[in-house]
Amino acid sequence: MELTPEQIFQRYLYAGAITRDPDAIAAMFTEDGVLEAPLTPAGHPLHHLAGRDAIRAGTAAYHRLPVPPGAVDLERTSYLVHEAAEPGLFVAEIDVVLNQPDGSRTTMSLVQIFRVRDGHIVRLRDYFTDPA
Repeated sequence: MELTPEQIFQRYLYAGAITRDPDAIAAMFTEDGVLEAPLTPAGHPLHHLAGRDAIRAGTAAYHRLPVPPGAVDLERTSYLVHEAAEPGLFVAEIDVVLNQPDGSRTTMSLVQIFRVRDGHIVRLRDYFTDPA
């Protein structure tokens, strides 16, 4: 059974944002897969990672960074998955709502562009900036 873009995105979300499991994240990519975050500065753990070993190491390093203040508000956080006409290409728009310690809310918006083949991610471009 071939995975839908929605299923691939949900698995990636679970492996990354929920369980923060670098092995599970790396396993979702092809052996020569690429994960990159073009809006991050050079030297950022996710700036450009090529191959499963680099993806595993980079996501592990990213998950060791201090977590920004605020708890994810799952009821207000939302996403949309858009399938492109080109097979194996889809885009996820994500708005993560964070409840801040002072009672305010902030939203971190990001876009992820996925290229997949045979249920594995070939390239993921993650357009985000870390919240201040």
